[in-house]
Amino acid sequence: MNQILKLFSLNGKVALITGAARGIGAATAQILAAAGAKVAILDLLEEAGTATARKIDPTAATARFWRLDVSDEAAVARVFGEVEAHFGRIDILVNNAGIDGENLPTHKMSLDQWERVMRINVTGTFLCTKYAIMPMETVGGGAIVNLSSMYGIASGPDVPAYHASKATVRMMAKTDAMLYATRNIRANSVHPGFIRTPMTEDAMSKLGDVEHVFAGMSKLVPMERIGTPEDIAAGILYLVSDAGRYVTGA
Repeated sequence: MNQILKLFSLNGKVALITGAARGIGAATAQILAAAGAKVAILDLLEEAGTATARKIDPTAATARFWRLDVSDEAAVARVFGEVEAHFGRIDILVNNAGIDGENLPTHKMSLDQWERVMRINVTGTFLCTKYAIMPMETVGGGAIVNLSSMYGIASGPDVPAYHASKATVRMMAKTDAMLYATRNIRANSVHPGFIRTPMTEDAMSKLGDVEHVFAGMSKLVPMERIGTPEDIAAGILYLVSDAGRYVTGA
């Protein structure tokens, strides 16, 4: 049992999680911290992000919030430098920040609407990965997880920019897995299905009563239940820990 627990231990590791103020990001921060990691909560939502960090550690010794717009290269470079200076290293990056964008068919979507989704979901993932690689090399390796979606594989007849962005971050993980494999940096993507998060609740509220919509959605799931952020966070823990040390590009 001790050997199994050791595989999932993140003692001595530092994890950066984007979009970590709530939802899957917050659950991931909490689970990685429980496994022993020091965590940087990165988000634009200052109040929620600060609350998440304080819930993990009121002293800020092992969890701290940084305000970050992942689409701003200067901000990413600065914040990643501050995290490394504060915690001493960077071992784990979870690229979770993202938006769904406008639910419009392709021919009715404006270029600005398309580019806003790509700027946050795709460029944000690129920038954060870019500024995590060198610190990971410095400590002998690391693990990157990109939050994609089941729609990044199968797509669907709605939110075209979102689906395209999620397919892109999936392929980015595969590319980075091959680029940095010999440097002991692993990269994988996670593809959640129907998960109850604030973003999903907001999207479903536009279709009617949220509870009624979720009840209907659950019938599309083999387990007949909507997933929780913790369900996804547990998988991320596996991918960033030594339990997943031979898993990359998956």
